[in-house]
Amino acid sequence: MEKPNLDRLWETFIRFSWDDLSSGGYIGLIRDKVAYTISMLKAKGSVGWYCFWIHDKNSGVPTSEDDEYLYFHIRFELKKHVSPVDILPIYCVLTRQVEPEWVKSVAIDGNGAQFDVSLLRDESIEEVWRLIGEQSEWLLYMLDRFKDNVNVPVSHIKGFMNQFTDMTALPMR
Repeated sequence: MEKPNLDRLWETFIRFSWDDLSSGGYIGLIRDKVAYTISMLKAKGSVGWYCFWIHDKNSGVPTSEDDEYLYFHIRFELKKHVSPVDILPIYCVLTRQVEPEWVKSVAIDGNGAQFDVSLLRDESIEEVWRLIGEQSEWLLYMLDRFKDNVNVPVSHIKGFMNQFTDMTALPMR
């Protein structure tokens, strides 16, 4: 994955429910909607870099105070001069261009501490975003290794993610 051009970033959102989260159904939605959206954009040559998270009205979704849904928050670099609204699936909502100041830093905790780019060989915030994109890319790749017709248990995803924490001793700190 290449570093993104921060001046060409867009974001869109895919709504889902708390029931999907508690039942584990959101894993299927990642496979069916998030992966499809990103692969479709890549196939059209419209997107280079991307990442995604799960957010709600309190953590980055531009929606109303009474909105009780969760959203897959997909951020992507638009490579072609096209309107993302014209090429995104209908279930993508609240699509907007990302303001450059929104991505000039990356928080590393819930207290507002920022990632120190001077620690990287490539001392750029774009490199931080590239690494975040690689995390999303890896998760989609891992989910794609499962058979199409199976519901992937959340416990299996936790098992894979546990490997990251084990190799970095994070649970021990």
